[in-house]
Amino acid sequence: MPLVEVTIAQGRSADQIRAMMHEVHEAVLRTVDTQPEHIRVIVREVPRTHWATGDLTIAEMKEQS
Repeated sequence: MPLVEVTIAQGRSADQIRAMMHEVHEAVLRTVDTQPEHIRVIVREVPRTHWATGDLTIAEMKEQS
Protein backbone atom coordinates (compact mmCIF):
# COMPACT_ATOMS: atom_id res chain seq x y z
CA MET A 1 0.00 0.00 0.00
CA PRO A 2 1.95 3.05 -1.21
CA LEU A 3 1.92 6.09 1.06
CA VAL A 4 3.26 9.36 -0.35
CA GLU A 5 3.75 12.34 1.97
CA VAL A 6 4.27 15.81 0.52
CA THR A 7 5.39 18.74 2.65
CA ILE A 8 4.77 22.12 1.08
CA ALA A 9 4.78 25.72 2.28
CA GLN A 10 1.36 27.19 2.92
CA GLY A 11 -0.06 29.52 0.35
CA ARG A 12 -1.53 27.35 -2.38
CA SER A 13 -5.22 27.23 -3.12
CA ALA A 14 -7.34 24.19 -2.33
CA ASP A 15 -7.62 23.60 -6.08
CA GLN A 16 -3.83 23.60 -6.49
CA ILE A 17 -3.38 21.14 -3.61
CA ARG A 18 -6.10 18.88 -5.01
CA ALA A 19 -4.54 18.95 -8.48
CA MET A 20 -1.15 18.03 -7.00
CA MET A 21 -2.69 15.14 -5.07
CA HIS A 22 -4.29 13.88 -8.28
CA GLU A 23 -1.01 14.07 -10.20
CA VAL A 24 0.91 12.29 -7.42
CA HIS A 25 -1.75 9.57 -7.32
CA GLU A 26 -1.55 9.13 -11.10
CA ALA A 27 2.26 8.95 -11.03
CA VAL A 28 2.19 6.22 -8.39
CA LEU A 29 -0.49 4.35 -10.29
CA ARG A 30 1.62 4.47 -13.49
CA THR A 31 4.85 3.36 -11.85
CA VAL A 32 3.92 0.95 -9.05
CA ASP A 33 2.03 -2.30 -9.34
CA THR A 34 -0.92 -1.48 -7.06
CA GLN A 35 -4.63 -0.79 -7.06
CA PRO A 36 -5.84 2.85 -7.13
CA GLU A 37 -7.73 2.44 -3.86
CA HIS A 38 -4.52 1.37 -2.11
CA ILE A 39 -2.67 4.62 -2.80
CA ARG A 40 -2.51 7.14 0.03
CA VAL A 41 -1.40 10.76 -0.44
CA ILE A 42 -0.91 13.07 2.52
CA VAL A 43 -0.17 16.78 2.11
CA ARG A 44 1.28 18.68 5.03
CA GLU A 45 1.30 22.46 4.80
CA VAL A 46 3.91 24.30 6.81
CA PRO A 47 3.63 28.00 7.64
CA ARG A 48 6.20 29.99 5.69
CA THR A 49 7.52 31.33 8.98
CA HIS A 50 8.32 27.78 10.12
CA TRP A 51 10.42 26.67 7.12
CA ALA A 52 13.98 27.93 6.80
CA THR A 53 16.66 27.48 4.18
CA GLY A 54 20.09 28.98 4.70
CA ASP A 55 18.92 30.50 8.02
CA LEU A 56 16.14 32.48 6.34
CA THR A 57 12.50 31.54 6.52
CA ILE A 58 10.49 31.43 3.33
CA ALA A 59 8.60 34.47 4.63
CA GLU A 60 11.87 36.37 5.16
CA MET A 61 13.12 35.41 1.69
CA LYS A 62 9.92 36.73 0.16
CA GLU A 63 10.28 40.01 2.08
CA GLN A 64 13.80 40.46 0.69
CA SER A 65 12.78 40.00 -2.94
